Amino acid sequence: QVQLVESGGGLVQAGGSLRLSCAASGRTFSRYTMAWFRQAPGKEREFVTSINWSGRSTNYADSVKGRFTISRDNAENTVYLQMNSLKPEDTAVYYCALPRAEYYIADYSATWAYEYWGQGTQVTVSS
Repeated sequence: QVQLVESGGGLVQAGGSLRLSCAASGRTFSRYTMAWFRQAPGKEREFVTSINWSGRSTNYADSVKGRFTISRDNAENTVYLQMNSLKPEDTAVYYCALPRAEYYIADYSATWAYEYWGQGTQVTVSS
């Protein structure tokens, strides 16, 4: 049984930083791309960033490039999201996701490519 457990969310002032973690179990973690999505109230879930199985390739939404950094520790089955220079518009519930397919996935930014989701962690950025 796959489990994804996020942690690290909270309330921070604009310009501050947070680090999210997602601990995975139930799959051979090192074979999977991992991703972070977010969903703000009244909006659709949107892609934030992804990292391939080896950690050598990453992708970012334009809105977070240069501010957010995704990383992974395959020995610990954990993916991280370092968020710096946070803005009020970053306020959302953040979800980590594990895809249906091992190794390469073409549509890394599409919600339908992911089979498992964490419970989400709330990030609130005050102005």
